[in-house]
Amino acid sequence: MSARVKICGLRDAATLRQMDGLPVHEIGFVFAKSRRQVTPGQAAELIAEAARLRCADGRPPRTVGVFVDHGPEELRALLRTAPLDMLQLHGSESPEACRAIREATGKDVWKVFPIRGDEKESAAGRIAPYAGAVDGIMIDTAGGGTGTAFDWSVIGDYKKAAEAIGVPLYVAGGLHADNVAGLTSLYAPDGVDVSSGVETDGVKDITKIRTFVERVRAR
Repeated sequence: MSARVKICGLRDAATLRQMDGLPVHEIGFVFAKSRRQVTPGQAAELIAEAARLRCADGRPPRTVGVFVDHGPEELRALLRTAPLDMLQLHGSESPEACRAIREATGKDVWKVFPIRGDEKESAAGRIAPYAGAVDGIMIDTAGGGTGTAFDWSVIGDYKKAAEAIGVPLYVAGGLHADNVAGLTSLYAPDGVDVSSGVETDGVKDITKIRTFVERVRAR
């Protein structure tokens, strides 16, 4: 079974419309400080566009907001303007903070763990405390949006740790059409997340998006 595909950092309706028919499961909008950052108003327009798409399984892709250390009330207020399906947390959010956000918003919550390569704690040690507090785990190169891959040899341990708390594992960080098939073949994550790897000169490139998705599906 192929990994699920998430395309992150989308900012324009034209690209979204061109994704109609592609087997993409999630699309991400960045609310944290970034050159890809969108406002709640911009996100609302893009969410409306996404609802018209027929992507994986003939359904609209789930919409995901990328946040760093936003509080429950701040997120609840934002969701009134931009009705996202899921919240992806990239900051220092504790299990308690994730649980509070999940309860306050009623949305699925994913926690992202940066991989630096010198972690003192095991994958299980990092993830186990989040049991019952999150709906998904993602691992990404420290810093996020760097276009650089981390050491993939850690993926197996993180996949086992995610399975132990009953949630999927997504992998991000430096992925592109030329390496994603190797990743999915060797490590079989539940999903992959790409942003800069499907851009040309900092702009989403529909040809690269299509090729990336094809390579994932070809596994």
